[in-house]
Amino acid sequence: MKIGVPKEIKDHEYRVSVIPAGVSTLHREGHAVLVEAGAGEGSGIPDAAYEKAGARVVPSKGPLFDQSDLIVKVKEPLPTEYGLFHPGQLLFTYLHLAANAALLEALLKGKVTAIAYETIELPDGSRPLLRPMSEVAGRMAVLVGAHYLQKQSGGAGLLLSGVAGVEKGRVTVIGGGIVGRNAAQVALSLGASVTVIDQSAAQRAYLDDFFRGQVVTLPSYEDEIAEQVAQSDLVVGAVARSADKAPHLVTREMVARMKKGSVVVDVSIDQGGCFETSRPTSHSEPVYEVDGVIHYCVTNMPGAVPRTSTFALTGVTFPYIERLAQLGFTQAVEADPALANGVNTHDGKVVHPGVAHVFGMKYEKLK
Repeated sequence: MKIGVPKEIKDHEYRVSVIPAGVSTLHREGHAVLVEAGAGEGSGIPDAAYEKAGARVVPSKGPLFDQSDLIVKVKEPLPTEYGLFHPGQLLFTYLHLAANAALLEALLKGKVTAIAYETIELPDGSRPLLRPMSEVAGRMAVLVGAHYLQKQSGGAGLLLSGVAGVEKGRVTVIGGGIVGRNAAQVALSLGASVTVIDQSAAQRAYLDDFFRGQVVTLPSYEDEIAEQVAQSDLVVGAVARSADKAPHLVTREMVARMKKGSVVVDVSIDQGGCFETSRPTSHSEPVYEVDGVIHYCVTNMPGAVPRTSTFALTGVTFPYIERLAQLGFTQAVEADPALANGVNTHDGKVVHPGVAHVFGMKYEKLK
């Protein structure tokens, strides 16, 4: 199989989808790997390292897409890339189609077989390709929030840890999954007072045990969310639903009651965001204000720490890339139900029930 690794073009996206060690393995197995010039530079990986591993470095996206059977990316294709795909081509990347109707339309029109990292799901319900970036984003969320709480960044001028004789900052995390747990860990380590809200009683019990009672866990009643949000200096949105939009658990009215100079970080923004006031931002223009509350809604947070993120991500994606290359699409999804769960579009049809539900489209079972 011919595998293409393009350079990411999303704003300040420095991750790369395959590292030289992966190229070397694929090359030994008889596959051809094409890498766009400069694809790894943001992660500290020069073109020469890819060439040494057996890849062919190509100067631009056009020839790479033309010659590749499988395109492996980190982030979703942008409009300038839509026309580069050809019918029957495989795409393996984060897609988050629930919040991107234009991309879904392009994939269906181009008859691209699109496999989303985030919807690959194991029998126990876990999503292994989402986990490492969720860990990164969760930890970053509190660090970013702490930065924007500083006065020169537009915030209230508050130190989350407090000092002797001064009250600690209050952090509320909405969603107690991988993102939420990691956000709570960092907030707690910084010395903040931390509350995690989650709808699952089992997850709340787990978090209470995990944090040995140092974090308050609460159910996700609307009134409870409103009260905690109003009292908080930093609120982290960490709600996720596979292939579905995130629910707006924090309303505009709740945001309006927050303290001026407080901060919200919406890690759920890839799926539309869990704050009614959220809209996607970029690393170039990361924040905006609503009612005096700073909103950070960057859609590719882990791209800011590519040395960590690239190696964490490729460690979990590579086995699936190798499987697709070795077996081909049909045999690979037949052999691995988790990988089959990842397929969102195929031959011009929506083949994931969650994506079909979001857009009210016909769901075609993958054959």
